[in-house]
Amino acid sequence: MGSQPPGSNRSAVEQAVAGLIRALGLDPATEPELAQTPARVAELYVEIFRGLAPDAMPEPATFAHPGGDDLVVVRDLPFHSLCVHHFVPFFGRALVAYLPGERIIGISGAARLLLHYARRPQLQERITRQVADHLERLLSPRGLAVVLQARHLCMEMRGVRSPGVVETRVVRGALADARWAEALRMSPGGGPGA
Repeated sequence: MGSQPPGSNRSAVEQAVAGLIRALGLDPATEPELAQTPARVAELYVEIFRGLAPDAMPEPATFAHPGGDDLVVVRDLPFHSLCVHHFVPFFGRALVAYLPGERIIGISGAARLLLHYARRPQLQERITRQVADHLERLLSPRGLAVVLQARHLCMEMRGVRSPGVVETRVVRGALADARWAEALRMSPGGGPGA
């Protein structure tokens, strides 16, 4: 499974979750299904926070661009993460578009970057920016756009208790030009819960 995220300590996580269970007035002695919950939660956090591990950064393959004015669009990329404010899930779909410069990315590269940045306590806005920044460093495209649409359970389960879709966009370079506006109107597709 590779190295654990920095600072992760399963034993400490298990103890903290056991303390939380007790603080909520729950008792594994009377609710035996809770007995293994601290270990399960610790294992879950190691898995879903994999993006924090130093060896987890993907190295997507790039290739020489054959030329032309083609727009590369990868859509309907599913992702999920945990809200950094409440540690509850948010999930949805992404669209990544770019006008190549001298390099193009391997077909799975955008998905790998999206999943890497989502595997940590996050803000949707930050994931959008991190994917765009990484692609810009990696490819030096003439233009790029990253669009995320997501449902946030912190909004649906607490507070306002209302469903809704949050959309975040980063648009840079030539894709900010009106010529490419139609490409930017494309939604990630399928909706965040699809």
